[in-house]
Amino acid sequence: MPDPSAESWSFETRAIHAGQDPDPTTGAVVTPISLSTTFKQDEVGQHKGYEYSRSGNPTRTAYEEQIAALEGARHGLAFASGLAAEDNVLRLLATGDRVLLGNDAYGGTYRLISKVHTQLGWTAVDLLDVDALVANWPTDTRLVWLETPTNPLLRCFDIEAICAAAHERGAIVCVDNTFATPYLQQPLSLGADIVVHSATKYLGGHSDVVGGFLALSDDDLAARLRFTQNAAGAVPSPFDCYLALRGAKTLAVRMDRHCANARAVVEMLQSHPKVESVLYPGLASHPGHRAAARQMRDFGGMVSFTMRAGRDAALRVAASTHIFTLGESLGAVESLIEHPGQMTHASAAGSPLEVPDRLVRLSVGIENVNDLVEDLRTALERA
Repeated sequence: MPDPSAESWSFETRAIHAGQDPDPTTGAVVTPISLSTTFKQDEVGQHKGYEYSRSGNPTRTAYEEQIAALEGARHGLAFASGLAAEDNVLRLLATGDRVLLGNDAYGGTYRLISKVHTQLGWTAVDLLDVDALVANWPTDTRLVWLETPTNPLLRCFDIEAICAAAHERGAIVCVDNTFATPYLQQPLSLGADIVVHSATKYLGGHSDVVGGFLALSDDDLAARLRFTQNAAGAVPSPFDCYLALRGAKTLAVRMDRHCANARAVVEMLQSHPKVESVLYPGLASHPGHRAAARQMRDFGGMVSFTMRAGRDAALRVAASTHIFTLGESLGAVESLIEHPGQMTHASAAGSPLEVPDRLVRLSVGIENVNDLVEDLRTALERA
C-alpha cells in the first residue's frame, strides 16, 4: 500500500518521498538496494514482511509504492519488462474471452495478444469513435486494451467515455499510460481499471533499465495480479527497481522539458516542405486532440511525421541525424529517431495495425532545443 500521507502531497513531492522514508537502521536518505534473496524468520511462517525476494523485496516495495502514489492507485506491481506486465494482465482472462485492441498500438502488444495468448479472441477497433464501438460491441469482450497517446500514430482516446461503455457491458479497461506518464495523465481517475507502463521508457528515463509496471485500486484484481506476479516470477531485480525509482524522482521536471522541446520540433516540422504531415496531440487537427486537451496536463514528448517522398526518404531521415540517435525505445533524456515500419512495429506488418512506411517517429529528449531542431532540419535537407 502507498504511504497514506502521500495523498495530500503534490506530484513532485510524491515522486521524491512516497515509499522512500529514510532507512530506520542507518538513516540513509536514498532507498538501499536490498540484494538478499531470503530473509530470516523469527518462527516458522512468521517474518518481518519478506521471506523470499521473488515474492517481495524492500527495494521493490519502495518503487511499487512510489509509482502507485504517482498514479493515484492503491496498489502497484513491478515487473521485469513492460510485456511481462502486459502478460500478467492477459492472464486474468479465460479461454475464449475477447480483447478489444485499438487499431493503433505497440507492435509487441499486438504480438503478445495475437501470437502468444492464442486462447483469447481479439478484435482491432477504432477507439476514436465510441458510438461505433458501442454499436459493434462483441458480446464476449472482457478486456479493452487502450493506449493513449498511441504508438506510433499518437492518437488520443476519450478514456472516460470508453471506460463507461466497457463497464456497462461487463468488461474491464487497461490503459497503457507509457507515452503520457502519470505526470501528464492519470487514467484511474477517469475510470480505468488497470494502468500499465513500460517503465523502461519515461519512468526510468535514462535508457539504463528494462521494466514494467501495473497500477490499480481494485483490491480483488490486485490480489489476482499479485498472485500471478509471484507464481510466474517475472519480477525485476532489486538493482533494476532502484534505477527505476531513482529515475522517476525527476519525472516531472523531465516531462516539462520533453514537452517544451517537442512543441518546438513540431513547429519546425510543420513548416518544412519535405514533411507531408505531423502527428502530435497538441495540434488542433490531430485525431483525439480534444480528448487529449481534456485529460492530459500537456501533450508529451513523442512526435511522428510522414515524408512526402515516401519510404526511402523516411529511411534517409532516420539515418541522417547526429543528436537524434537511430534506435528503438523512447522516453529517455536523449533524443531518439526510428522508422516504426521496419523497427518497433515490424511484427504488425500485414495486420490491421500495420503502420505507414513513410512514417518517422521521434522521442524528443531534453537536450538544447535549438540543437535538436537544427539536427532534424539538416537531416530533412539531406533526405
